[in-house]
Amino acid sequence: MNEAALRQVKQRYDIVGNYEGLNRALDVSLQVARTDLSVLITGENGVGKEVIPRLIHDHSARKGKKYFAVNCGSIPEGTIDSELFGHEKGSFTGAIDSREGYFGAANGGTLFLDEVGELPLSTQARLLRVLETGEYIRVGSSEVRKTDVRIVAATNLNIPKAISEGKFREDLYYRLNTIPVAVPPLRDRGEDIVLLFRKFALMMSEKYQMPPVRLTEPAKQYLMGYSWPGNVRQLKNVTENMSVTSEEREITPEILERYIPRDSGSRQLVAVGGQESAHSYQNERELLFKILFDMRKDITELREQMKTLADGHGGMNYSHVTLPAQVMNEPGEPQTVDEYVESESTLLSMDDVKKDAILRALERHHGVRKEAAAELGISERTLYRKIKDYGLE
Repeated sequence: MNEAALRQVKQRYDIVGNYEGLNRALDVSLQVARTDLSVLITGENGVGKEVIPRLIHDHSARKGKKYFAVNCGSIPEGTIDSELFGHEKGSFTGAIDSREGYFGAANGGTLFLDEVGELPLSTQARLLRVLETGEYIRVGSSEVRKTDVRIVAATNLNIPKAISEGKFREDLYYRLNTIPVAVPPLRDRGEDIVLLFRKFALMMSEKYQMPPVRLTEPAKQYLMGYSWPGNVRQLKNVTENMSVTSEEREITPEILERYIPRDSGSRQLVAVGGQESAHSYQNERELLFKILFDMRKDITELREQMKTLADGHGGMNYSHVTLPAQVMNEPGEPQTVDEYVESESTLLSMDDVKKDAILRALERHHGVRKEAAAELGISERTLYRKIKDYGLE
């Protein structure tokens, strides 16, 4: 697709960004739109997958027909077949009238099945039959009906894994995945993050008649270095929150830290350039390992001093103080560092080391938990939990 055509598509659907992966997804979508092939859109929650099926429908021969978007994950399992395929009057309790269902209502048009990976296996079998033959049967009926519907599906699940676990039909996956379209996560899109922030900030400025928030250069780098587990949706929420509640209009990294969570797991920070930094547990381990190695040095010096004292006081020998080489840092997760320091009457466990690290950090920051958590490389919430667990309140 040439740049002019791509720019026109982005303007029409309010798509912001120039990342190559995004452009490729749009290009594939426009090419497949001219056909009736099934499309499977993959991508994390919040990346904007819902734009793709609308784009496909609008550029297809079906654009004058109906378009329906169905969130399969929001419909109770007991009623999903009725919603999709319809039902006959009296077919179940509460069925006071017959219902056409989406496959009947969308005849000739396009049906977007969002979160298709959430469909129960029985419904997956029905869907496969529609895709292969165009036939379906209403709940409570024996009459075979025909429909001509273009199916576009989307999921954020790892479908191959779901197949191996028996949660998704392999034959349905290959039938849906005729044309795959992958929407990239926000963390991979580099400068697109700044462009999207600017867009959301200007939208809030125009809507509420307020000066827009603007990013300093360090703040731009901070934004591009965050992992954005909630993707575009999270960035929009953060920008709107900041636009309303921040007194400063010039946004610095220090201000961003108040609005962007620095939690473990999915909310980790990543290095600018797209490479993820270690999980926050790893950061915590590194800090604890450093403390352990410092303690090893201290104990070595102490042992030498005690040996010196022993030579002049009855020959008492403390040279047996050792540091074993195996540690179990997290349940079921062996590490090759010292777990404890064992002397004649004392055993210092990893929990003791963690407790000591927290106490030292709190002392250095005069009890300010936010600053102590930042030094430890863990979130405030994790720090609060550990303070409670170790009885440091």
